[in-house]
Amino acid sequence: MTNPTLQNKAFLLLLAVVSLAFAAILWPFYEAVFWGVALAILFMPLHRRVLLRMRDKPNLAALATLLLCLVVVILPMTLISISLVQEATHVYDRLRSGQLNFGAYLQQVIAALPAWAVSLLDSLDLTSVAALQHKLSTVSVQASQLIATRALNIGQNTLQFVVSFGVMLYLLFFLLRDGPALGARVRKAIPLDEKHKQDLSSKFITVIRATLKGNLMVAATQGLLGGFIFWALGIQGPVLWGVLMAFLSLLPAVGAGLIWGPVAIYFLATGALWQAAILTAFGVCVIGLVDNILRPILVGKDTKMPDYVVLISTLGGMTLFGLNGFIIGPVIAALFMASWDLVSTPEQ
Repeated sequence: MTNPTLQNKAFLLLLAVVSLAFAAILWPFYEAVFWGVALAILFMPLHRRVLLRMRDKPNLAALATLLLCLVVVILPMTLISISLVQEATHVYDRLRSGQLNFGAYLQQVIAALPAWAVSLLDSLDLTSVAALQHKLSTVSVQASQLIATRALNIGQNTLQFVVSFGVMLYLLFFLLRDGPALGARVRKAIPLDEKHKQDLSSKFITVIRATLKGNLMVAATQGLLGGFIFWALGIQGPVLWGVLMAFLSLLPAVGAGLIWGPVAIYFLATGALWQAAILTAFGVCVIGLVDNILRPILVGKDTKMPDYVVLISTLGGMTLFGLNGFIIGPVIAALFMASWDLVSTPEQ
C-alpha cells in the first residue's frame, strides 16, 4: 500500500514542477498576460452592463466590450505614440544639428543666478562652459545610443510585439467572458479560509482597478494640461513634453513638475517674466491641483494606502518591472499590507 504522506509529498512536488514549467512557458508573454488580466479587471463592470443588454449572448457581449476597450484605450494610445515618435524625431534632429543647444540655455540660467548660487555650482564644477559641454555631449551620446538601440530593438521585435498584442486581445476576450467562473475556481483552489480569500481577492481587484483607472486618468489629465500650456506658450514639441509629464505623473508627489519646473526657471532667468509667471501659476494651481485632488480620490481612497507607500511601491515596481511596475508595485504593497492585517487581526 502506498504511504499517504509520501503520496502527498510526491503530488506537491509534481504540482510545483508543472506550475514552474507552465510559468516558464508563459514568461515570454508575461506582459501580454498581465495587461490582459489588468484590462479585464478594469472593464469587468462595463462588461456586466453590456451583458445585461445581451442576455444569453456571452460571446457577443465579450466582443462588444473588447471593441469598446480598443476604442477607449488602445486606439488613442496608438495615435499619441505616432505623434510622440514624430516630435521626438524632430527634437532629436534639432539637437544633432545644433539648433537646440541646452548648453547655451544652461549658461543663460547660470548667468542670471545670484552670486552664492554661482559659487555653489562652481564648487561642483557646473559653471564651466567646457565642463557643461563635455557633460552634455556625454549625455547626448549616451541618449543617442539608447535611442538607436531602442529603435533597432523595436524594428527587430515588431513581430513579437504583434504576437504579444494578439495574445493580449485573445486572452482579454476569454477573461471577459469566463472571468467570474475562472476567478471562482482560483479562489476555491487557494488553501485559506473563505473570509481571508475574499479579503485578499477584493484587495487585489480593488488595487488594480484603482491604480489603473486613477493613475491613468491623472496622467492623461496632467499630460493634456501640460501639453496645452506648452503649446500656448509656443514651446517646441508640446506632445512630447505632454507625454513626458503624463509618464512622470505616475510618480506621486514628484510628477510633471520635473518638466515644467525647469522650463519656468529658464523663462525667469532669461527675462521672459510673463511666460514664467503663467507657466508657474498654471503648473502649481492647475496641473498640481489635479494630482492633489484626483489622485487621493481615485487611488488612495480605494486602496487605503498612505501616499508614501504608494510612492515607494511605484518607484520600486518601476525599477524592477519597468513601466508595468506602476501597477505591480502598489498591488504587491497592498497584498503585503492586507496579508499582515490578516495575521494581526484575531479570528472572530
